[in-house]
Amino acid sequence: MAGTDFGNKLGTSGLAFLPLYKQVEKHVTQLIVEQRWKPGEMLPSEFQLASEFGVSQGTVRKALNTLTDAKVLNRKQGLGTFVAEHTGTPALYRFFPLVADDHNPELPVSEVLSLTIEQASKDVAQQLGIKTRTKVVLLKRRRTLNGEHCLLEDIYLPYKEFAGIEKEPEIPHTLYHFYQTNFNQTVHKTEDKIKAVIASKEDAKLLSIKAGEPLIWFSRLTKSLNDQNIEYRVTRCRSDNYHYLVNFD
Repeated sequence: MAGTDFGNKLGTSGLAFLPLYKQVEKHVTQLIVEQRWKPGEMLPSEFQLASEFGVSQGTVRKALNTLTDAKVLNRKQGLGTFVAEHTGTPALYRFFPLVADDHNPELPVSEVLSLTIEQASKDVAQQLGIKTRTKVVLLKRRRTLNGEHCLLEDIYLPYKEFAGIEKEPEIPHTLYHFYQTNFNQTVHKTEDKIKAVIASKEDAKLLSIKAGEPLIWFSRLTKSLNDQNIEYRVTRCRSDNYHYLVNFD
């Protein structure tokens, strides 16, 4: 567990206009961004945090509950409060919405097709909030369910935040955990847009279908804890035996 000298006190960082619990919430989030507490690490107790921030334990509890609901933190009964990790089955199901018809959600097999460093096009730059021709990472992947190629992904990352990714010996299946542990980029929010398209010749070949067959197309914009765009993902899914599942909890 990290020390409890947090530097800036509440009300001194331009957040004084917010309710106290929101100030605590913002401050705890910033400390995680600064890696004061790393993924999987336990936070100080509510009593310690309340003393450090100069607020009541109830205020701290409300802030931590909000961050737990947002999946920034993970509270374990009898143990304490921990920085959430994007790893394991729950995280994969949370961020992977494609399900085979008449099947329960399953974990896909992921195959890296290529990883290159390129200059951002106008569209990619706009999505990531960077200047056109800025260096970006382009990761192309193919996913398989039940032995059948079902999904293609083009994943764009701002190179500034992911410098050196091309030197990584392996790109794991669980990308969000990889971003978190290797580059200190914690996924906080995602926004998906969905529409129907037809398969190009290239996509059809990679998915083992005929060109012109219908696909589910969706884009995902991912933001980090400090509200920065860190990933723009374009996905094409087969629609013949699969559907897009969204759960609200």
